[in-house]
Amino acid sequence: MTQFGPIGRLGRYTATHFRTVAIAWALVAVVLGFFAPKVEHALSGAGWEASGSESVAARQVADENFGGLSSSALMVVVHSDTQTVKDAAFQQRIASATAALKDDSRVKSVVPPQPGTSISRDQRTAIIQAGAASDPNTMVRAADDLKEELHQLQGDGVQVSLTGASGMWSDFNTANRDAMMKSELISWPVTLLILVLAFGSLVAAGLPLMLTIIGLMASAGSLYLGTQILDISIWAMNFALMFALALGIDYALFIVYRFRGALFGSEEPVEHAVAETMDTAGKAVLFSGITVLISLTAVMLVPSPAFRSMALGIMISVVFILAASLTLLPAVLGKLGPRVDKLALPWVHQGEHRSAKFAAWAERLWRHPYAFGSLALIVLVALIVPVFGLKTGMPSIKVVPEQDSSRVGYNQVQQSFGKGAPGTLQVVTTQADAGRVTVVAKADPGVAQVMPAMPGAGGKALVQVVPSTDPSDRATAATIDRLRSELPAGALVGGSVAENHDLETLLSDKTPLVVGVVLILGFLLLLIALQAPIIAALGVLTSLLATGAAFGVARLIFQEGHGSGLLGFEPQGFLDAWGPVFFFAMIFAISMDYTVFLLSSAKEHWDRSHDAKEAMVGGLAHSGRVIFAAAGVMVAVFFTFALSGPLPPKEMGIILGVAVLLDAFLVRLLLMPVILRLLGPWAWWLPKPLARILPDVRFGHA
Repeated sequence: MTQFGPIGRLGRYTATHFRTVAIAWALVAVVLGFFAPKVEHALSGAGWEASGSESVAARQVADENFGGLSSSALMVVVHSDTQTVKDAAFQQRIASATAALKDDSRVKSVVPPQPGTSISRDQRTAIIQAGAASDPNTMVRAADDLKEELHQLQGDGVQVSLTGASGMWSDFNTANRDAMMKSELISWPVTLLILVLAFGSLVAAGLPLMLTIIGLMASAGSLYLGTQILDISIWAMNFALMFALALGIDYALFIVYRFRGALFGSEEPVEHAVAETMDTAGKAVLFSGITVLISLTAVMLVPSPAFRSMALGIMISVVFILAASLTLLPAVLGKLGPRVDKLALPWVHQGEHRSAKFAAWAERLWRHPYAFGSLALIVLVALIVPVFGLKTGMPSIKVVPEQDSSRVGYNQVQQSFGKGAPGTLQVVTTQADAGRVTVVAKADPGVAQVMPAMPGAGGKALVQVVPSTDPSDRATAATIDRLRSELPAGALVGGSVAENHDLETLLSDKTPLVVGVVLILGFLLLLIALQAPIIAALGVLTSLLATGAAFGVARLIFQEGHGSGLLGFEPQGFLDAWGPVFFFAMIFAISMDYTVFLLSSAKEHWDRSHDAKEAMVGGLAHSGRVIFAAAGVMVAVFFTFALSGPLPPKEMGIILGVAVLLDAFLVRLLLMPVILRLLGPWAWWLPKPLARILPDVRFGHA
């Protein structure tokens, strides 16, 4: 009698208790699905900051002692090409905007336009400041609610625009949310088409989508409940949706393909086929899911609310997708049995899941390993080379659509008050040191203007410093660093630009740590799964090739601007700073999916035959089609984001799409089999001391 491991026994249980499993998941879907529609309005729009940084401390002091006139304050720009602040129509817009701001409970104080500071020299642009009465996330929601009302005030040749950091994040989040939703609407039919072609059956193709939909409902509901405890970024939802789709398809493909193979030519009951499937493919899916969770856990090492909540959102979606893959999917397969191939395409012939085409490809790689291996390495290295000139920076105003209120107001402030005016720095100091701060700031070569010190509560003073360079210019960051080194002790340099600078510095400092933790933990998990240190190490290290190549392509497109016209964006001259650390974790997680699928199948064949060729050829023959189909779906999904309007989704779509494309087709389906060929039996070598301490994990069954 066949002996199955824990995952196999769980699969057999779910297959024989369909009703119990279905009711349990129906309850999960109903309960959490009830909260899912509420999640969008509960998520936070800010959180892009370095917790504990000087700039965050400056903002907190400004909020407490200066009527909320911190980086979170709302800024309303009133501008006219034909009128001045002395004209009645202009004054009426100022009065109406001021009244609208005062009526909002989230506004602590309103500062009208002041000559010499917030009224331009030509008197055609005036700025109203509304102090923050709440935290940055709430002020972004305030901007969401107020920007349309303020926009309606314009007329008679006078423009009214809500800008500032809160206004920018509001427009930025709205544009990205709309783009993500549009891309997802496009990706669903594309995904279904690829799945139908991959499975050759409408019923089988529907299973990954079922898994994904349930995972999405549960994830969205869980995120809403999470917002009752802590602030969770709206980006967490976006990434959770994307990962639920990607991993749901990956895992369902692997399990369903294996189930169809277990059914083919078998006289055993259906529940036996389910148990066999889960004992092999299900175990690989479990290890893959744990690897993904480990990769994202490393992102938690970055002390930034937005980053941690994004990682948390993805982890929640992975947990639900993994749980559904290991319980609901085998239960459905047990219920369907041979009917999983119902509604098959007329030209499709179902059969054993070993692919003759990938077997033939593996045989070719076995005969010519050096030729194919060299080709893959040449392409990957050529694409990696540009990464050494990669520059990063925090998103500039260019990521906001040109017609949006925050960008219109930003441009008007810059034209009327100078390049650096939208990025005015806020120096919080004592009233006793305010004079010294003013002298030091005026002497700095990167400063265009220093405002008179504003006295505040508790003996504090606020000195506003206008840089001479654009907020996204590297020179502005250098100005911040000089001021911090030269100002009196205790003076805090803040403002939205300083917050971006501190976050960028934090990301740069933490990236090596995150990468190191991901690689080490990924190796340990792969070592446990494969019981083979050499191939586990190479499986992890080869993931770096596709990652490096993807970022090399990113530099050419987003930094140098190649193809920007075709893709419809204005290059910033750098890649957004959050990309390297976050995308690395995401790429590694996805690539480890394919690594586990391929190498677990190869290990299964090695354990049965102890023949290196059979391990390589059989592993590729059994997993190649799944990797090919899963990668095809992911590339299609990710590239739909490249068609969206705002820049960040384009960055995400291109980088992740290119990474998956290269990792699946050059690394996992070409280079990794070549490595198995060249290593031979050494790929599966396990030192005896290591064998004594590792848990006994096998992907076959007795």
